[in-house]
Amino acid sequence: MSRESLVVRTMVELADTLVDDFDIVDLLTTLSERCVDILDATAAGIMLATPEGELRAMVSSNEAMRVVELFELQSQDGPCFDCYRTGQPVATSDLTVRDQPWPAFAAVARAEGFLAAEAVPMRLRSNVIGALNLFRTEPTSLHGDDLAVAQSLADVATIAILQHRHAVDVEHVNQQLAAALDNRIIIEQAKGIIAERRSITPDEAFKLLRSSARNHNQRLAELARSVVDGMDNPDNL
Repeated sequence: MSRESLVVRTMVELADTLVDDFDIVDLLTTLSERCVDILDATAAGIMLATPEGELRAMVSSNEAMRVVELFELQSQDGPCFDCYRTGQPVATSDLTVRDQPWPAFAAVARAEGFLAAEAVPMRLRSNVIGALNLFRTEPTSLHGDDLAVAQSLADVATIAILQHRHAVDVEHVNQQLAAALDNRIIIEQAKGIIAERRSITPDEAFKLLRSSARNHNQRLAELARSVVDGMDNPDNL
């Protein structure tokens, strides 16, 4: 499939959530995976803000990126935080140069094999609900059309979250985002159980969990909770 066709397909899939029930974690996982393919990134991840305005990691396309994002959350410093605070794209094209805006973040990112990082705001007009993060193993960054595509994908996903079936309802959105963040914790616990039981990596465990949920028409969080509660055997996924 050509890059242009993949962009169109992704836009349609994201837009479909405006008229149908959807799983936020699955939606954001799709967005992060497609950004890797479309934008030639090594890894992609998404952070969303809680109702209190605190960022939380929602999805990461691989475990190395998750490590870096968790460091960002602990230190509250890095491109994602600057992007969320300003509502503008933030990028560093070479994490090896001496004068880094986030030296501690740069060191952790390099240790995980990343040499460039950028963040695109998840926003609807002035309402910023998080950031889409893109990491690369080569010292490059988004420019021109690629940056426009990244922002468009982030914007459509944001609209899908904020306008699920109805116009923006702040109370409903806050409840929905809070529930999604809680679900992410359950999913991480299930990943750990599956990875340990089947002697596979956390990335492989998540792919298995997601595939099983889709095959059985279940929400990710529902299946994850069944695994954590012992109702679903990880060996049967």
